[in-house]
Amino acid sequence: MAGSHRAKAAAPRRDTGARASGRRPRRSRIRIVLVTAVSLLVLMTAGAGWVYLKISGNIDTFGADGISDDRPAATTDGQNVLVIGSDARTGGNSELGGGDKNDVGRSDTAFLLHVYADSRHAVAVSIPRDTLLDIPPCKLPDGSWTETRHQAMFNEAYATGSTAEGNPACTQNTVESLTGLRVDHTVVVDFNGFSELTEVVGGVEVCVPQDIYQQDLSPGRTTRGKRIFTEGVQKVAGRKALDYVRIRHGIGDGSDIGRIKRQQAFVGSLLKKVKSDGLTPTKLLPLANAATTSMTVDPGLGSADKLVSFAMSLKDIDLRNTRFVTIPWRYEGARVAIVEPDAGALWAALKADRTLEGEDAGGKKSSTRGATGSSTPSPDADEQISGKGISTTVHNGTLVTGLAARATSVLEAAGVTVTDTATADSQDHGSTVIEYGPGRKEEAKTLARLLGTGELHASTDQGLDVVLGQSYAGQATGDPSGAGSPGASPAPSEVPTEVAEGARSADQDLCEGLSYG
Repeated sequence: MAGSHRAKAAAPRRDTGARASGRRPRRSRIRIVLVTAVSLLVLMTAGAGWVYLKISGNIDTFGADGISDDRPAATTDGQNVLVIGSDARTGGNSELGGGDKNDVGRSDTAFLLHVYADSRHAVAVSIPRDTLLDIPPCKLPDGSWTETRHQAMFNEAYATGSTAEGNPACTQNTVESLTGLRVDHTVVVDFNGFSELTEVVGGVEVCVPQDIYQQDLSPGRTTRGKRIFTEGVQKVAGRKALDYVRIRHGIGDGSDIGRIKRQQAFVGSLLKKVKSDGLTPTKLLPLANAATTSMTVDPGLGSADKLVSFAMSLKDIDLRNTRFVTIPWRYEGARVAIVEPDAGALWAALKADRTLEGEDAGGKKSSTRGATGSSTPSPDADEQISGKGISTTVHNGTLVTGLAARATSVLEAAGVTVTDTATADSQDHGSTVIEYGPGRKEEAKTLARLLGTGELHASTDQGLDVVLGQSYAGQATGDPSGAGSPGASPAPSEVPTEVAEGARSADQDLCEGLSYG
């Protein structure tokens, strides 16, 4: 028995199936695969979560308390995004841009991006920094508000309060007052963030109209210095990309207008590069991480998921349908003046979700068609606003003859009683102002909605008074009085041909139209 037991114990075990062939059982293999997959998924999720947390930690937001209470109503399903390029010298930017690190933050460039409701068209309107306009009341660091400043330069809005980080809320207020469009989001990118962004995408192709030397970038130099750019197409990134978009002198007439043209070409090329790489979360997260390092946004974009979600909403916009244009302008001495009624026609087109060529890009059928077949929707198509019981005076604050009569016709058609029309004390008003007495703010808001524009100012007087500015002149579509004035013309219902033809598309040849003068 004992011997037999020992013999049986010593006998080798015979394996069959998987063990005999050196393979693990199927169930074990499945278990290992599942454990491995789950482990990878956990690691990937943790990694993505870490990236999201890192991006969210990068994002700075500016206070919403500095945004005006009297804002334009949203009139389309599209979006308006204000993009500001800041030349603040803090946070390492002095090494990139020069200047005093304790200097006041200023806006070096700015454009309003209108993304149409169809999500396939977009227009970026550049506003030169030296543009003369009205800067509405803005909040100061001590909590007080400024008075309206007339004929001020556009970049003074960002410098309001004289802080190193600037005042993006004031710039947003100014753009809303100028355009009559509600700004949905505001994004500020400084030198450092811009430089890192171009590095992450692997460089951006640009075209340089001619050889560029150090003196062209820094006119204070006494010698020409080294050549920093060679004429022709080339790829730039980091500091060199920043130098390209900052070059002003030595090309064309050396104006800011010419620099804007090159900046528009650069942004178009950057968009083309990003789209060619693929607009996926995998690609967007590194971009977002780089961009947010030196980015300030409104509270509506103050987290990674909101920022990435917003970026993904732009993925279907066609490069051919992404256009760049500069606000209609003319020189006024060394400054830039806005040309009306051309600018007003541009804002009206964006407000109605019409492209520069007059096509409906609102993502829905228009209720009305003009003689040319272009969309001409009424601003009150979805809602009839009643002005019954409201009485006001109307003053023309522009040189456009008959403007008060036009406004009166609009208001009276809605039931408003206009007790008097006259010429204002001055005719240089850019914005339309509605002054209201105690307890009449809601009536003032109704007038602003009826006119499609209007900056509300409280007054100690008991009545209501509308002072029409160029913001209304640009929206008016006819002259009921039949009169004209020297140098003024009826406001067009479509964007002027020269404005539309002067626009640049994101897929345009890099070397076309890079200079002015």
